[in-house]
Amino acid sequence: MRILSNELENYLGKAVTVEGWVNSRRDHGGLIFIDLRDHTGIIQLVVTPENADSFKLAEAVRDEYVLKATGKMRERAPELINPNIPTGKIELVVEELTLLNKSDPLPVHTHDDGEKSSEEMRLRYRYLDLRRPSMQKLLKRRSEFYRFIRNYMYDHDFTEITTPILANSSPEGARDFLVPSRLHPGKFYALPQAPQQFKQLLMVGGVDKYFQIAPCFRDEDPRADRLYGDFYQLDLEMSFVDDGEVVREEIEPLYLKLATEFSNKKLVIKSEPAKQFIPKGGKVPRLPYAFSMETYGVDKPDLRYGMELIELTDVFKDTNFKVFQAPCIKAICVKGGASLTRREIDEFTERARKEGAGGLAYILYSDNEAKSPILKFMSEAEIKGVKKLTGAENGDAVFFGADERAKVNKVLGQLRIAFADHLGLKKSDEIAYTWVVDFPFYEWDDKKRKLDFGHNPFSMPKGGLKALEELCATDSEDPKRKYLELVADQFDMVMNGYEVCSGAVRNYNPEIMYKVFNILGYNNEYVEARFGGMLSAFKFGAPPHAGCAPGLDRIFMVLEDTENIRDIVAFPKNGSGVDLMMNSPSEVDQTQLDEAHLAIIEDD
Repeated sequence: MRILSNELENYLGKAVTVEGWVNSRRDHGGLIFIDLRDHTGIIQLVVTPENADSFKLAEAVRDEYVLKATGKMRERAPELINPNIPTGKIELVVEELTLLNKSDPLPVHTHDDGEKSSEEMRLRYRYLDLRRPSMQKLLKRRSEFYRFIRNYMYDHDFTEITTPILANSSPEGARDFLVPSRLHPGKFYALPQAPQQFKQLLMVGGVDKYFQIAPCFRDEDPRADRLYGDFYQLDLEMSFVDDGEVVREEIEPLYLKLATEFSNKKLVIKSEPAKQFIPKGGKVPRLPYAFSMETYGVDKPDLRYGMELIELTDVFKDTNFKVFQAPCIKAICVKGGASLTRREIDEFTERARKEGAGGLAYILYSDNEAKSPILKFMSEAEIKGVKKLTGAENGDAVFFGADERAKVNKVLGQLRIAFADHLGLKKSDEIAYTWVVDFPFYEWDDKKRKLDFGHNPFSMPKGGLKALEELCATDSEDPKRKYLELVADQFDMVMNGYEVCSGAVRNYNPEIMYKVFNILGYNNEYVEARFGGMLSAFKFGAPPHAGCAPGLDRIFMVLEDTENIRDIVAFPKNGSGVDLMMNSPSEVDQTQLDEAHLAIIEDD
């Protein structure tokens, strides 16, 4: 019987068989030591000349050869104990050594210690990279992560149901991956960006609480926190729910358990303004979208630190400083920021310019005085007002934004993140959750000079049909912009500054569906042509329903303290969306193109 390395201590004095890869080999003349590695750890093999065939083989083996060894377990001599590995007190004295397979010299490292291979090489030879103990641990950990989630869902009476992979194209916001139909020339399936329509149809079909760990497919550019092509989410939906808070209360304990029980992290909220939005008896704030944008400059704030945006517009309402003669003036106070060097300040200034700012004004508070090139343009009252409202103390720095409100929030929001990175405020052993709620239903597209959906048309506007009709009846100089105050019963979960979940109460009422499109100038025929299947189902007694979809890859990335999401996936594509290991995407032969009724058109 094959015994795993992590079980061997229970077999002292007994004959056992182990199998694995050669991690290292040491020839001491009369003895050969081989560290044999399996997915649970390493065991030292001792091969002596008494077993001539085994000794001869041991002289020839090299790293990553695959061996089977049979022998007796014994304790190591006290002076030979290796405290750096769990099996460092024991060793296997080999009686029979068998070569299962040879290995060519490896193009990548399979050890965690020492030099690390480049990401390109690790992705090209991912099957070898997976041999590293850290990767083996991660794959096992991810399996436990899925089991933890499934157990929670089963315990809360959700039914696991799988939905189709070949589906229809849907307006989720990203590009679809299209699949040509051989049987229906000129028509295409789409790989689902999410099981959104199917899970809503399950609610129409009488399912009370549904979930699945669903593969999703989106043709959008990859980045450090977003995989290219396919990813997994915990997809869930609940019937007879007309308030997003019901979904939040149902799923929030899972997030808390993942942080504290699965990962042994500390739950924190270090931004004081956010604490006012923690419900009585709860642990996670419900930040209104508008508050989040005004206070943090982003709709996914990291609450592991403070450094909020401070409103200073009134302080400078009568200023003579032309730079601050703007619709909105805000600032952030960087604790300890007075120690920033001129070069570092220039780097942050360049970051502000990339976000659209003209520059970056600042005041440093050091040696118990304020220092800045802009002080000569400010009145004494303005200088005092800045210090009072920002709470700046000796050793701090204050950085300003002056422009249109949206731009100021954007610039300072990104600087807040950059300063937190620079100062090491993002503690890996801490988890800060927040819900962001009350997203705008509509938004104004400046480029197109028109009203558009803020997220998607499938969320229920708060107040339902009544709210829509009241806004329609309201007089306004700008008939379209009046709808910007409409709020969707839509929400995101934010985890350490990452959006890890989106959810909403669904628009299950055909009358409301028609209305929200009519406001944008689309007639009922357009709605029926685009969403006929959903509308048809909703006309047969659809219950109120709501749900959400936590992104599992991103959550696991945060729990495992990894900054690159590709590190926590078994077979990821690279930053260009290419699978270096399988060489995809790749060309296909003409026969396949003909069967799918496709032709390749060469670019000019």
